[in-house]
Amino acid sequence: MTESIIVSEHLVKHYDKKRAIDDLSLTIKKGHVTAILGSNGAGKSTFFRMITGIVRPDSGTLSVLGENAGWHTNAKIAYLPDRARWYNNYTAEQSFDLAARLLLGFDKSEAIRFAELMRLPLDLKVDGMSKGQEARLMLILCIARNVPLVVLDEPFSGIDAASRERIMEALIDAISEKEQTLLISTHEIHEAEGLFDDVIFFQNGHVLLSGEAEELRRKYGSIDTLSRKLSD
Repeated sequence: MTESIIVSEHLVKHYDKKRAIDDLSLTIKKGHVTAILGSNGAGKSTFFRMITGIVRPDSGTLSVLGENAGWHTNAKIAYLPDRARWYNNYTAEQSFDLAARLLLGFDKSEAIRFAELMRLPLDLKVDGMSKGQEARLMLILCIARNVPLVVLDEPFSGIDAASRERIMEALIDAISEKEQTLLISTHEIHEAEGLFDDVIFFQNGHVLLSGEAEELRRKYGSIDTLSRKLSD
């Protein structure tokens, strides 16, 4: 039986009068790549922030890595938020040096390997990077960490096709070598769905549909096709 790494039960989170997360109960399997999909405002980013301990639930329970989610579990999670930024005056290599001092499990040699794979110059400062280059840097700072859980919120958002291709190459390379659990939210489903083991569709803060990716592909043709059907 596959072990669970995240379990939520009747999770609720309000922002003013809006329920961002509404009685959410789900289980995420350890060692799997799980896609959390849905339209903007479906609750995906709020759920990710709750997993990382940045946002606390109003009610319900959330277990991450066998403990209640909070700052004590945050150190074991590599989190890429949907609007990630880094320090403008740092080069890529200086960023890796800082990450090695601050981030649990960060491997600079692996980060350099990913930078070469993604064609990111080590001597380039962040304030001189294109949006795609900065997105690659932020992703490397996550996937070069040896931690049990990686959470990526829209890693392809606003990124050019060439950068998306290099990001996908790096992700495939990273997950093939490590026994990590990966959560990913993306609207670029057609490019990323080959990574997915499991898929959970959110709507209005709760689970609309979930299942194993291969089973959903057999039934609907592709995860991208299913996503379009659910959004109609």
